[in-house]
Amino acid sequence: MYAIVSIAGQQFKVEKGKKVFVHRLPGEIGEEVNFDKVLLISHDEKTNVGSPYLPDTVVQAQILSHNRGDKVLVFKKKKRKGYQKLNGHRQDFTQILIEDISEAGAPKRAEKKKPAVAKSEVPIVAAPDEVKTVDIPTPKAPVKKPAAKAKPEAKAKPEAKAKPEAKPKSASAKKTAEKPAKPAAKKAPAKGKTKDTTK
Repeated sequence: MYAIVSIAGQQFKVEKGKKVFVHRLPGEIGEEVNFDKVLLISHDEKTNVGSPYLPDTVVQAQILSHNRGDKVLVFKKKKRKGYQKLNGHRQDFTQILIEDISEAGAPKRAEKKKPAVAKSEVPIVAAPDEVKTVDIPTPKAPVKKPAAKAKPEAKAKPEAKAKPEAKPKSASAKKTAEKPAKPAAKKAPAKGKTKDTTK
């Protein structure tokens, strides 16, 4: 009889009495764990396949130890870039012992019964004469706040004074601002042949 069960994200083929290394499981050594994600179970030449899991099928196991795997070196390099990096990694594992594969579900543990509290035989009843009266305070009227004082009207601001003309920033800008514009220069007659106006 064997089963295929999903444990910590991986699928394992397990049989009763088999030891398996799985990814690190939460729990202490000697603690019992149950896995209900059973995908397939086979016994007596009969196979049941789940879709995806089989209902009411549980694999019971016991944690034997917590170990670490061998070191794996992870080397990265980019040629002609001067980049290379070397990292080491050791995966955490848990060794478990498969105790049982059951199709009827996990066995229910017997719950511990709490000791019964002894009840007094004579019921305690208050006498009608001993009824206490309680004064209920009357709710206080809400306190009215005084009306807020009216704010004085804002004073009118005096008119803004005219700003003086902006001064030129650089010396060259000063010179151009101070010099009056020159009149356009008259063109000199072209040298060379002159037209005869006597004809």
